[in-house]
Amino acid sequence: MDGLTGLLDGARARGAFLLRSVLDPPFALRIEDRAPLTVVALVRGAAWVVPDDGEPARLDPGDVAVLRGPDAYTVADDPATPPQVVIHPGQRCTTLRGEPLTSTPGLGVRTWGTGPDGSTVMLTGTYQLPGELSRRLLTALPALLVVTGDDWRSPLVPLLAEEMSRDAPGQEAVLDRLLDLLLIAALRTWFARPGTAPAWYAAAGDPVVGPALRLLQEDPARPWTVAALAAEVGVSRAALARRFTELVGEPPMTFLTGWRLTLAADLLREPDATVGAVARRVGYGSPFALSAAFRRVHGVSPSEHRIGAATGD
Repeated sequence: MDGLTGLLDGARARGAFLLRSVLDPPFALRIEDRAPLTVVALVRGAAWVVPDDGEPARLDPGDVAVLRGPDAYTVADDPATPPQVVIHPGQRCTTLRGEPLTSTPGLGVRTWGTGPDGSTVMLTGTYQLPGELSRRLLTALPALLVVTGDDWRSPLVPLLAEEMSRDAPGQEAVLDRLLDLLLIAALRTWFARPGTAPAWYAAAGDPVVGPALRLLQEDPARPWTVAALAAEVGVSRAALARRFTELVGEPPMTFLTGWRLTLAADLLREPDATVGAVARRVGYGSPFALSAAFRRVHGVSPSEHRIGAATGD
């Protein structure tokens, strides 16, 4: 498993909220749903994503914005347009006065807006629960990133737009997988930019640190020491420790501990996984050893983490 695959492999939408918005200016949607991650893709027209803290970002056709929650933001035709609609947790939509809004008749399934011929069309896909996403992925992302259509020229945006208008058997599964593909493709493009990826991802190309990282990532259950790792990559213990810390930002064994515990956090989401089985897969000798390390880093026990991931807390 390469570093990017390991980072993105946790994206698994399950009944994601997907909405096609067809709008004429002026429009402004205030998003307060506290979702852990949202993908916004522009099909037609223009729009602005306006974070509460941060600079507004313009979207043109083919552009994709990825927003890391739970902070609120606004999507509008212009940053100065005041909000007209508020989207709350559970995707409950109201006016600013709290009056409920329903889907717009005549626009088709999963579609809302001002009319069928609106000049702006955008797609919004929301991951509902933190358990649908790797903790490593969320911590690696900024609050807002934008990949432009010129950056990648992907067919996924028009494909998702087409599939969102259908209501065939199994459509929810199709849309979940398309949302995952769109997210992964956008992030792969974004991580390829200099200075955007985590330090350990950027260090994967180093001739010494890269092989060491791959060994730790591919076999975290092995009882690694710095000496054993250095012997595998053919350098001295001191040279590996120095270069690894310089490029990754932390010593090899500190990275390994973090890697093991984030893998454990992801594995614990699996319905049939036991703490003992997860402990063995990530290199801890007993459920007690994993529980102690997990609580020290995450502040909760593995069992409490599993319940929180399932409920979204």
